[in-house]
Amino acid sequence: MAEQVTSAQATAKTVRIAARKVRLVVDLIRGKNVAEAAAILDFTPRGASPVVAKVLKSAVANAENNFDLDSDNLYVSEVFVNEGPTLKRFRPRAKGSASPINKRTSHITIVVSEKEEG
Repeated sequence: MAEQVTSAQATAKTVRIAARKVRLVVDLIRGKNVAEAAAILDFTPRGASPVVAKVLKSAVANAENNFDLDSDNLYVSEVFVNEGPTLKRFRPRAKGSASPINKRTSHITIVVSEKEEG
């Protein structure tokens, strides 16, 4: 007997936004219905919102096309943000010195699952 797949995921790697800023946005949608999560992201005034919305849309598309899941029954079961590689740069300062600048990146992963009936 074959296992029934009930979840799908999508990942965006090396997104040029610091992980701690993205975590503020993904905490808003954890555990929510997909339609509700998309609405929350549309009205959240943060720079990470459009990127997270794109990953959510991709996860829903993966669920529909790869696993034949119904998008009306999907919810955000897991969402997490890991740190990606940091671009290290230097900014010139007074008296010929320099200060380090860390341009941080992040990896965003969203897992959507089908609600169990009953």
